[in-house]
Amino acid sequence: MDYTVARQRMIAEQLVRRGITHPRVLQAMAKVQRHLFVEEAFWGRAYGDYSLPIGEKQTISQPFMVALMTELLDLGAHQRVLEIGTGSGYQTAILAELGAKVYSIERHKALASRARQRLESLGYYQVWIRVGDGSVGWKDRAPFDAIIVGAGAPNIPMSLTEQLVDNGRLVLPVGQPSNQILKKGTKRGPSIHWTDLRSCTFVKLIGRQGWDE
Repeated sequence: MDYTVARQRMIAEQLVRRGITHPRVLQAMAKVQRHLFVEEAFWGRAYGDYSLPIGEKQTISQPFMVALMTELLDLGAHQRVLEIGTGSGYQTAILAELGAKVYSIERHKALASRARQRLESLGYYQVWIRVGDGSVGWKDRAPFDAIIVGAGAPNIPMSLTEQLVDNGRLVLPVGQPSNQILKKGTKRGPSIHWTDLRSCTFVKLIGRQGWDE
């Protein structure tokens, strides 16, 4: 398989056709080799419009959802972003390609270790990964310009909204385990202004301000 051609097809058919327009997001999606973030057995399916298993009952999100959530963050270069759910490290790499300083939390030690090694091997050095409860954020490194949550929460985790700067953005799925709504919140003073975007289904956000395991 020609993976460069596969990524170009992904950009044209899955992203641009469905409304992703931000040039820097499209450039990042075109550059990052998604097949390197899944097991070799899945390389032939890596650029399809669906999630794939990565172990520990977790998944790598479909390319469209990665692009959409990244676009919604509206990141500027050198901004600080908190990612909840490192997973394979694919979303982490996309954020790093945008020039962000990425702080990422993963609750599975094995996934965090593999993601860290993979990202370092690909030259992403402005990334910090820790193992822990992502639902409570990373208070020691706060505040953040943007927060992205790659798992579905039952409610908005208040710890995350408290760790945003003024005008900071929070993008996350909220709802039931089998059906959530993708939301974007923008912090303005003491308030968060929310927009509901689309239905989606993510794995559960496990933690003190998420779901019980």
